[in-house]
Amino acid sequence: MVLRTLRTSELDEAMREAVIRLCIDAHQQEDFRNLFSYLPPDGLHVVADLDEELVGHAVVTTRWLQPSDLPLLRTAYVDAVSTSPAHQRQGIGSAVMTHLAAELGDYDVACLETDRVSFYQRLGWEEWRGPLAGRTGEGLIPTPDQKGVMVLRLPRTPELDPDTLLTIEVQPVRIW
Repeated sequence: MVLRTLRTSELDEAMREAVIRLCIDAHQQEDFRNLFSYLPPDGLHVVADLDEELVGHAVVTTRWLQPSDLPLLRTAYVDAVSTSPAHQRQGIGSAVMTHLAAELGDYDVACLETDRVSFYQRLGWEEWRGPLAGRTGEGLIPTPDQKGVMVLRLPRTPELDPDTLLTIEVQPVRIW
């Protein structure tokens, strides 16, 4: 398996189509067809190739978390973590996420939202237990039903209490 790190702007049309197919196959969600309309040019992708076939992927974009009374934290927000169904449970997803974590030295913390909490816990991620909310210019939008928000402490991460309020800037199509 070969792991590579690329920016969104470096992905040609064939690679973008391969990423979209992989994400749809892995998650059975057609909305991944719109993935690249949501990503900035500097999105950071980790891709895994096996015998010249794309079998794993994850992407990081910059977002801004704010735990309780701390300042805003430059956050590596991880999305579109996908492994080809034919290659799941073979360590590809773990390898992609471990490689990705090693690329995050410029960030204060990493964050993602998942329904596979135990997978990420094995890789050192922690589920946030406190209340969650989105931030807008007008105030907070509580998200009490949100589950599976996880953080990964990085070398620059300040002291965090995962039982306190955690907020993130609201994006046009989502909060978390």
